[in-house]
Amino acid sequence: MSLKDNIKNNPKLKKLVHWMLIPTGEARPRLWVKWFVNPFIHKKGKGSKVRRRTRMDVLPFNQFQLGANATIEDFCTINNGVGDVFIGDNSLIGMGNVIIGPVSIGNNVIFAQNIVASGLNHEYRDVNQPIHAQKILVAPIVVEDDCWIAANSVITSGVTIGKHSVIAAGAVVTKNIPPYSVAVGNPAKVIKRFDFEVNDWVRV
Repeated sequence: MSLKDNIKNNPKLKKLVHWMLIPTGEARPRLWVKWFVNPFIHKKGKGSKVRRRTRMDVLPFNQFQLGANATIEDFCTINNGVGDVFIGDNSLIGMGNVIIGPVSIGNNVIFAQNIVASGLNHEYRDVNQPIHAQKILVAPIVVEDDCWIAANSVITSGVTIGKHSVIAAGAVVTKNIPPYSVAVGNPAKVIKRFDFEVNDWVRV
């Protein structure tokens, strides 16, 4: 049995290791993890940039990868505590975004400002327990290559946004968006698709 499996199968050991990595009640890793562990575990491609005012809540027990020439701008929060976070080559994560894994963002993707993409949800149905004491639910978000996610959008867990799609400003994406689509509103609905036969964007 691997070390990781031993830790997972021993509740006391798991709690101790978790405390060593993250202060109680927080999501941010301890400084020793940030300085001496993460740089050797997580992958950053050539020419990639993480701006100084970004909050990187990334931990060694899940993956974080930033592609070549990709940028994470100031005032973002990136969290892989409950799932991997992958950001592809030449992708831009604009100012003030919150990305909570599991999230996979493709190549040449533009995230504008103040977007929330969270693969995490909280169970709430047991009314005899406070919500924070109930289990965490996760479902991966996938944003395929060449997409543009406009400002103030929200992408909920379990959603896939297809290749070369546009999500309009302020949209709340709760269901999958097909490739080559434009989606607007709350909940987001597709209003245009690219028609390869006429070689143009057409209203749905």
